[in-house]
Amino acid sequence: MAEDVKPTRKNLMAIEDRIELSERGHDTLEQKRDGLIMEFMDILDQAKDVRSQLDDDYETAQRKINMARAMEGDVAVRGAAAALKEYPEITTQSKNIMGVVVPQIESTKVRKDLEERGYGVLGSSARIDETADAYEQLLETIILAAEVETAMKKMLEEIETTKRRVNALEFKLLPELHDNKEYIEQKLEEQEREEIFRLKKIKAKKEEEEAEERAEANAEAARLQQADSEQ
Repeated sequence: MAEDVKPTRKNLMAIEDRIELSERGHDTLEQKRDGLIMEFMDILDQAKDVRSQLDDDYETAQRKINMARAMEGDVAVRGAAAALKEYPEITTQSKNIMGVVVPQIESTKVRKDLEERGYGVLGSSARIDETADAYEQLLETIILAAEVETAMKKMLEEIETTKRRVNALEFKLLPELHDNKEYIEQKLEEQEREEIFRLKKIKAKKEEEEAEERAEANAEAARLQQADSEQ
């Protein structure tokens, strides 16, 4: 509270420095918040595209595997899936977007040719190959969706954190600092007026005393003059 601040010029200068620093920090955080929102909107657009692609790829994969099961049988489809020897490898790195560290997911061995799938040319059919292609495409889209969704979540968290800091400065700290500054200025002005009034009283009293001394001196001089004239 403002009343808890000692009204001195030193404290006034310190508060003015804090106000200047806080206002600069507020402007910087506002710029960061606006930049983060712009980046978030770009990622959001990308996420919408990825989600749409994910839905399409999932429907395609389901349609392909249902067709393969209907035409080739569950045993053939399960046998082709069980023949897989090399599984996809996922590695994660990170990248920085306006100070926010977001994941960058890289995958290898997702797309495979017939030999790499394990079931061989003789044990496959066009429908099983199409199903494998569809699920490999679906897996790539899932990996991309995971990267985009995680980045979007982290960006949103940072935006909310930055917004809270901006609001704390704008609606709490800066108003309190300005109230403290105004309080100190008012108190210093009161002290200055009291000091001026005190000095005026001292000056008036001194002038009164000097006037009395002059009156006494004049009276003494007149008395001496009268005594001389009587002699």
